[in-house]
Amino acid sequence: MSPVALADRAEQMRESPSVAAAQRVRELRAAGREILDLTVGEPDFDTPDHVKAAAIAAMAAGLTKYTAVNGIPELRRAIMARILDRTGITVGDSEITVGGGAKQVIFMALMATINNGDQVIVPSPYWVSYPDMVALHGGTPIVVECPESDRFLLTAAKLAAAITPATRWVILNGPSNPTGAVYSAEELAALATVLERHPHVSVLCDEIYDEIVFTDRRTPSLLSVAPHLRDQILVVNGVSKAYAMTGWRLGYGVGHPRLIAAINKLQSQSSSCPSSISQAAAAAAISGDQTFVTESIASYRARRDLIFDLLADVDGLTPVRPQGAFYLFIGCAGLLGKRTPDGRMLRDDQDVVLYLLETASVATIQGSAYGAPSYLRVSFATSTDVLRTAAAEIAKAVAALS
Repeated sequence: MSPVALADRAEQMRESPSVAAAQRVRELRAAGREILDLTVGEPDFDTPDHVKAAAIAAMAAGLTKYTAVNGIPELRRAIMARILDRTGITVGDSEITVGGGAKQVIFMALMATINNGDQVIVPSPYWVSYPDMVALHGGTPIVVECPESDRFLLTAAKLAAAITPATRWVILNGPSNPTGAVYSAEELAALATVLERHPHVSVLCDEIYDEIVFTDRRTPSLLSVAPHLRDQILVVNGVSKAYAMTGWRLGYGVGHPRLIAAINKLQSQSSSCPSSISQAAAAAAISGDQTFVTESIASYRARRDLIFDLLADVDGLTPVRPQGAFYLFIGCAGLLGKRTPDGRMLRDDQDVVLYLLETASVATIQGSAYGAPSYLRVSFATSTDVLRTAAAEIAKAVAALS
C-alpha cells in the first residue's frame, strides 16, 4: 500500500499517449530492438546556432537570475513585434504571458478560468492533452467530431450547435496536430460570426505550428480575421516547433489583460518565471534571422510529399495530405477485420499500431488517442532514410495480412 494518498484528479488523469508512445520506443531500443520511430512531434534539426549563441551570451552576461513573471523586456518586445507582423494588432506588456512551453500556458489558462461544470468545446481530432487538461480542472470537454469530409475542421454550424450557457472556451488548433489541417480566413470568419453572438465564450487559439505551413500564404489567425473579438481570444504560441527548441521549454500567450494577470499570478506561485536563459534564446529566435525556418519548412514539405506518396500506394491505407505541421494522418479502416500471419484479427486502430510495431518495428500512434478511431498518426520530422525504410516495412507488413 502506498504511504501517499493521491488526489482524485491525479488518479483519474491519463498519461499523454504521445509521451507513452515515445517512452515505449525508448524501452524497446534499450532492450536491443531497432525501432523506426514515427511518433515524436519534435524537429530532428538542431537549434539554430545564433539562438544557441544568444543563450551562451546571456549566461556570460549574468542573465541567470529570476526574471519578471511575464519575461524579460527583450522577449516581450520580440513577441509584440511578431504579433503585430502576423495580425496587425498592437499588444502591450499587460497582454503577454510567458511560460515553460506553450503547453504550460494552455494549462494555466484553463486553471485560471474553469470552474466545476464549465464546458470546453474540443474539436476532434484533437491534440491529446486538451480533454485531459479540461477535465483535470473540473471542466467538461465537449468533443465535437470534425470528419475528414470537413477537412477535420470545426464548422460554424457545428460550433453553433455545441455552444451552451455553460460553454467557457472553444479550442482552435491550426495547423492541427494530428491532421495538419489549416483554417482559411473565410472559415475563421464564419466561426467568428457565431462567436459574436456568444460573448461568454472565449477562444483558445493554439498556433504553435503556424510557421510550418505548405500553402502559398501565411496561416491566418482568428485575431487578424476578427480583431473586434480580441477580448475573447487567447493566442498561444512558442518556439519549440518552428525553431527546433523543444527542450528549451518556452511558450507565450497573448490575451486580455485580466486573463493574462491571472495566468501570471498562477505562474508566480508555481515556477516563478521561465528559464532566463531560454528567454534570451527565444528572443533571438523570434526576432533574428529566419533562414532556418524557411529551410526547415522546405525540408518538411519534401518529407511530407515523400511519405504521403509512399503510403498512398499501400492497399488499405488512406493518408490525408496535410497543409501544415509535420504529421501525416492516415486512415486505416481498410485494414480492420484483416488477420495477421499468426491469425490475430485487427479489430481497431490500436491493433494496427501494435501490429506495425511488432512486425515492422515501426512506431506510430493510434488515431483514437486523438479522438479519431480508424486513423494513425505518423510524424515526418525525421530523415528521409527513416521515412523510406519505415514506409517499406509498413508496406511489407500490410501485404502479409489476409
